[in-house]
Amino acid sequence: MEQVRKQENGIIKNEIPKKPRILCLHGFRTSGEILKKLISRWPETVLEKLDLVFLDAPFPAQGKSDVEGIYDPPFYEWFQADKDFQEYYNFEECLDYLEDYMLKHGPFDGVLGFSQGALLSAALPGMQKEGVAAFTKVPLIKFLIIISGSKFGGSKFGLPRLAANAFSSPINCPSLHIIGELDFMKEEGEALLNSFVDPIVINHPKGHTVPRLVGEDLEKMLGFIQKMQVA
Repeated sequence: MEQVRKQENGIIKNEIPKKPRILCLHGFRTSGEILKKLISRWPETVLEKLDLVFLDAPFPAQGKSDVEGIYDPPFYEWFQADKDFQEYYNFEECLDYLEDYMLKHGPFDGVLGFSQGALLSAALPGMQKEGVAAFTKVPLIKFLIIISGSKFGGSKFGLPRLAANAFSSPINCPSLHIIGELDFMKEEGEALLNSFVDPIVINHPKGHTVPRLVGEDLEKMLGFIQKMQVA
């Protein structure tokens, strides 16, 4: 286990860094268990440094899931929208559900989101800054890991009322963004980068999925985690 040297009252001590505790939000009409299986493909050198908590969204899937036949049900969704993604339903209920879980099972240092979970995750620090009621009791989110991300108010998604000012100023929250070359959300994920101060980016050749981490991508992830352990 990796250790850090810390000086206290003139005495140098070896300490094991605290594992960042991360709330993981899955994609549209999938589940926490499915995201756990995808993340488990990451190297043990990453997973051993993180305390990952996988949460199911509050609403059962209200239609067919793209992963039916690949993964087992049940499937869930965080909120609903009209076909143009301009009007949202149950968004406030979703935020209340998240706040309740974070209060009962936190504190959490960071949030990881994939797809619909990433869309939601990216808006959380801005909503906290704006004092959205659902997050006034929850400790500030210290960092984000965004996989196949997108942005409320971008080219594809309208702005829910409670997230209206989430991106009104640059998000000064450390963030790591994982973007797939063949992902249908690639342009949205790249546009999201402009909303964050000094985002770290991992590009991979796959599509809308959680990629394995190797080589330079693995080093970027390990470097980001190390900074979050110190933060």
